[in-house]
Amino acid sequence: MKRATITEAKNGLSALLDQVKAGDTILITDRGVPVARLAPATTTDDDDGRVARLERAGLLTRGTGDVRWLLDRPLVPTTGSVVELLLEDRESGW
Repeated sequence: MKRATITEAKNGLSALLDQVKAGDTILITDRGVPVARLAPATTTDDDDGRVARLERAGLLTRGTGDVRWLLDRPLVPTTGSVVELLLEDRESGW
């Protein structure tokens, strides 16, 4: 996260806003003490923006969206121990 003093924020607000538009978050400090955070405005419906920020931060990776392989897997039986099912799963190549 980038940092800016109050003076830097006052004198360079347009430049800071350009950085925020690009997805950065700016921490505003007063004599080294954090007092505010300048971050992109999002709505509660902005899931794509939230996911994009998490992806830029390296906290997640988007999936391919292809889940057809799940349909080919057999359903897990409701009987047997978890260990037996895991070993059976490994042996079958899934």
